[in-house]
Amino acid sequence: MGEEKVEEALQSESNANEEYSFPALRFDVPPHRTYHFHRQFISPTNPNSFLKAVKWSPDGSSFLTSSDDNTLRLFTPPSSETAAPVSASHDDDSFAANVVMHEGESIHDFCWYPYMSSSDLVTNVFATTTRDHPIHLWDATSGQLRCTYRAYDAMDEITAAFSIAFNPAGNKEDNMELLYVLHGQEGGITHVQFSRDGNYLYTGGRKDPYILCWDVRKSVDCVYKLYRSSANTNQRILFDIDPSGQHLGTGGQDGLVHIYNLQTGQWVSSFEAALDTVNGFSFHPFLPHAVSSSGHRRFVIPDDDNKELCLSGNENCVSVWSFCYDSTMETDLKNNGSFNNQSESDYLD
Repeated sequence: MGEEKVEEALQSESNANEEYSFPALRFDVPPHRTYHFHRQFISPTNPNSFLKAVKWSPDGSSFLTSSDDNTLRLFTPPSSETAAPVSASHDDDSFAANVVMHEGESIHDFCWYPYMSSSDLVTNVFATTTRDHPIHLWDATSGQLRCTYRAYDAMDEITAAFSIAFNPAGNKEDNMELLYVLHGQEGGITHVQFSRDGNYLYTGGRKDPYILCWDVRKSVDCVYKLYRSSANTNQRILFDIDPSGQHLGTGGQDGLVHIYNLQTGQWVSSFEAALDTVNGFSFHPFLPHAVSSSGHRRFVIPDDDNKELCLSGNENCVSVWSFCYDSTMETDLKNNGSFNNQSESDYLD
């Protein structure tokens, strides 16, 4: 992307952080479901298809989903300046995906370029890794494949990556050195994320009911464990840390999103996000919103008499949530713009 663009992005982010602070979210009040989607994820040719993950873009303008039908869908919530139609019916999707991209095989993972901006065509990209395929870099504006990267294993043979991430600085990383080997997860590792200050690492695994917190400055034992309902599934269940760095949100097989205080490791609250496994949860990068995805593989033979495949609108779905926040932050939020400029009283309705 170029060293100059990275430096400009870093400077811009630093200036923005000085002018804006993330709103203090109120987790004691259940969030309001702002948008909801499920019909777009129904596949007549593959009734067992299900959502696998969802992630907000770094600039907060859109969110990206992946599903078992090897499809990526980009949704851009309408802003107060746009006149995009939004369905008010609970049976219909709030609006259609803006861009749809198809991969050739099962999608293992995807990630946004960290300094992505929808207004900059050069940086508006994300990367994917799929089974038996090289890494793909996609143009989020047009939905076209921009380039590919081949990964090689220890035998110098082309292989597929199981997970993918950009260097946080957005540039090339030359020094790859093993620092720690951490033991403690009961199942295979499916998700890792650093705290906002970089001092702690949070890890989650399959068939493991706990997210472990590690202090990377003295990584001997884990600091604490955060419970979630995931002991009976091989599915990857993603969690996320809010931009303030104070709370972590995670889904589970119980259909709930659990919120934890990262300073104490204590449970704060939970809310029902779906009647299904909540496999993805992502906080908006600077507004009091979040997005969740749900779904799991159903090992059944599809036929006309099988009622399990007649899913409700709260299964295999994506929802955008609006949280209450301290009223002192309301003016700042409106000044920074939002696709859903509601007051605190609106969130409580």
